[in-house]
Amino acid sequence: MAMDIDFSEYRLRCQLRGHDDDVRGICVCDNIGIATSSRDRTIRFWSLDQTNNSAYTSSKILLGHTSFVGPLAWVSPNEQFSEGALISGGMDTLVLVWDLATGEKVQTLKGHKMQVTGITLDGSDIVSSSVDCTLRRWKGEHQIEVWEAHKAPIQAVRTLPSGELITGSSDTTIKLWKGSKCAHTFAGHTDTVRGLAIMPGLGILSASHDGSIRLWALTGQVLMEMVGHTSIVYSVDAHKSGLVISGSEDGSAKIWKDGVCVQSIEHPGCVWDVKFLENGDIVTACSDGVARVWTVHQDKIADTAELEAYTSLISQHKLSSKRVGGLKLEELPGLEALQVPGTKDGQTMVVREGDNGVAYAWNMKEQMWDKIGEVVDGPDSGMKRSVLNGVQYDYVFDVDIGDGEPIRKLPYNRSDNAYDTADKWLLEENLPLSYRQQVVEFILQNSGQKDFILDSSFRDPYTGSSAYVPGQPSKSATSTKPTFKHIPKKGMLVFDAAQFDGILKKITEFNNALRTDPDQQSLLLSEAEMLRLNAIAKILKDTSHYHTSRFSDEDISLLLKLLKSWPVSMMFPVIDVLRMVILHPDGSAVLKHANDENDIFMELIQKVTSSALAPNFLTSIRAVVNLFKNSGYHLWLQNRRVQIFDAFASCYSSTNKNVQVSYSTLVLNYAVLLIEKKDEEGQAHVLSAALEIAEGESLEVDAKFRALVAIGSLMLEGLVKKIALDFDVGSIAKVAKASKDSKVAEIGADIETLIQQT
Repeated sequence: MAMDIDFSEYRLRCQLRGHDDDVRGICVCDNIGIATSSRDRTIRFWSLDQTNNSAYTSSKILLGHTSFVGPLAWVSPNEQFSEGALISGGMDTLVLVWDLATGEKVQTLKGHKMQVTGITLDGSDIVSSSVDCTLRRWKGEHQIEVWEAHKAPIQAVRTLPSGELITGSSDTTIKLWKGSKCAHTFAGHTDTVRGLAIMPGLGILSASHDGSIRLWALTGQVLMEMVGHTSIVYSVDAHKSGLVISGSEDGSAKIWKDGVCVQSIEHPGCVWDVKFLENGDIVTACSDGVARVWTVHQDKIADTAELEAYTSLISQHKLSSKRVGGLKLEELPGLEALQVPGTKDGQTMVVREGDNGVAYAWNMKEQMWDKIGEVVDGPDSGMKRSVLNGVQYDYVFDVDIGDGEPIRKLPYNRSDNAYDTADKWLLEENLPLSYRQQVVEFILQNSGQKDFILDSSFRDPYTGSSAYVPGQPSKSATSTKPTFKHIPKKGMLVFDAAQFDGILKKITEFNNALRTDPDQQSLLLSEAEMLRLNAIAKILKDTSHYHTSRFSDEDISLLLKLLKSWPVSMMFPVIDVLRMVILHPDGSAVLKHANDENDIFMELIQKVTSSALAPNFLTSIRAVVNLFKNSGYHLWLQNRRVQIFDAFASCYSSTNKNVQVSYSTLVLNYAVLLIEKKDEEGQAHVLSAALEIAEGESLEVDAKFRALVAIGSLMLEGLVKKIALDFDVGSIAKVAKASKDSKVAEIGADIETLIQQT
């Protein structure tokens, strides 16, 4: 890497630890301090440490958002705010104004329909941008102006020194606004414009999902393009010295000088935001929950121990994400796996030896594992492979169909049959199969297979005719029905795995705790009741006899007694037993009888959700999910929909991944049920719950996947496709399609196909 003579390298200065989840945004508050926003729903204000002038300490925590917090803006101290104010925007659609002197929120700005993505000050007005495609202008708490600035989500808004506004959007453009009139559109990026910054005296900087950073003159001319990140660039900032910093999904913050990357700072996760301090130091926000300050000032560099700890954190992180032949190194078995004999000749296994993956093959004759050699991974070695939607290919071609159509991506591996690739691609892109021959020739020519012979013996799977000739209309191209991979969802999902020994152990432990409390003696389980619980567990373990085994009324009334009388904090293992009884045909019938008489389930849900304990949420939401298995509960579930969703509403933003997945499963089961019942109002309710999960930056892939399957099924078979389109389901599908997880990418493609049929 060419190092610049006048450039001093940035080193770690200090780490701001306190957030429980990704740090999403940074705001430099004059020389008073730094504010950070996080997925943990809080904002923290950090002031310079009085005892150590190179460190910062967390001096205030601002609580008020109900979901993750993103953009921040700073109001310098004035008559109204003696110590200044912060403005924040969240996934909860709100813009909040905080008085830093008290740490309290003093204004709530309600109006956006979806996540708030950007905040800027225009004089004393606040201007906010959102995924709902609008810009809103606020005076105090009053919305005085709103306009649709782009046809797709807006990702960022900034105020230029001259007073105009600029916006960046998922439509790949930047727009310059004089009032609410668009004075100029900057086109050039090939994907979402995610971040914007002002380059003093020169123009505008933009960060994009296409992996590049651009510097634009206000006339719209591109002055410079900075290429070096290997993934989405989330944020960019500039310093008066002329340096530029960018943060990316690739886990690095890069420093640029005159368009050249002069330093790349590795992080143990993605870098969501980057900002310069006045003195040229840099602040970065990372997905590991830590904000870090980097400096070129020798007297401010962290001590050796902290620098070494950070270096080892990075190598740990690299090791844990290192992949061997597509597998995660840390997930490979150790050498001890070779103790187990293979089952057939030539069977291969990859094991971890130190920092490498080594392949072995089973030799049936010698009854031993033969070492084949070290496994090297595609992308880092030899030929650079292209990536599309998180999948690696030998080639990803840009195809221009013409007719004013957008450029499309065509992935191809040399080992694939070009005809199959063409057919599959034309179907996915909803293009006429008459293009087939041209596409095949294009693939073969561009992948260097010049001496190819066209296949005239080919029988087309859709029409039975031989290879298409360009220009001839295809007989069946119009009637080919698109096939979907994951929709519509049929049948209900259940949670049917249980660790009964662990559950009984927990109940015993809680019972012993009650024994020590003189006020709780009446709640104690007797020896006989403990034996009865063991007997219940035994019936539930024996799944092969579910069709004949029975529960007595005493069994069920013991469970119900515990659920009624035990302290809320001790209920979760009992709810877990209930969850399994619901899946037992006889248990479910006995419970239904009790529920018809006393509505026990609703009472339980309300009791459990009034205390915000994750284990209670987890077990009770899973119990409700299991009720869908028995059609006898369907009418009750349909009638109780609003109350059930109200009770579990906070789960979609839970930091507990198991709670997220369980809540998504509830949403998906409801979608299947209400499609069957043709309940349009219910479907609209479930759709909005599913969209909320799909849009959330929820980490849990399964939660996102199940929500997307619910959306796709409701659009395909339900009555709410139009509502989904109004909610810009297209941008959700696009994000899903680009996911690294193949299931999420596939359901994203399913939803896109559905939209194209509209």
